[in-house]
Amino acid sequence: MSVTYKQSKASSEILEQIVTQIDQNGGIVKREQLSKLGIDYRRILGFVESGELVRIKNGYYTDRIDRFTEEELIAKLFPDALLCMESALYAYGYISQKPYGWRLAVDKNTSKSRFHMDYPKIIPYYTEPEALEIGASSITIDGYAFRIYDKERMICDCLKYESKMERDTFKEAIQSYIRDEDKDISVLIEYAKERKVVKKVQNLIGVWL
Repeated sequence: MSVTYKQSKASSEILEQIVTQIDQNGGIVKREQLSKLGIDYRRILGFVESGELVRIKNGYYTDRIDRFTEEELIAKLFPDALLCMESALYAYGYISQKPYGWRLAVDKNTSKSRFHMDYPKIIPYYTEPEALEIGASSITIDGYAFRIYDKERMICDCLKYESKMERDTFKEAIQSYIRDEDKDISVLIEYAKERKVVKKVQNLIGVWL
């Protein structure tokens, strides 16, 4: 038996071990999980370079990217984050066009390297820990659970970060909130005080109520 054949067989067995681990972890495996199995990082890189593994982001791997929709990847990789801004607006049906990239509110102390991904695109909003949970809610999208800001917190953030939004998207969001029969103005004012956008609420929304 040649050395090359032995190496090839060993490589196949290691890859099979990795794929089994991926299957057991819902389609994604972490580098540290593979390290605990005694699989060398250079071996993992070799599988990535040969296309037998896909690096989703630093330290996270799968065997094929078509295992997942964008929604599933976001739900799996960022369970602590909250959908905000355009991503929350789209989830609630406030805007008609799906935004490019996912806007996620996260603790400002979280590692920024978590969001270095080519696909899907992540646009993090680093938030003070004490403000992160204001208006936190949940929603199910395509069968996956997400944390999301409620409508009032979402609108307050749109007012706060208006300069970061497309003008037409901002207008559509405000008009959708005004038309929403389930809106809660008392909660909106409460959040507006926390987010320091009371004057904007009064000027842009109050005149329509």
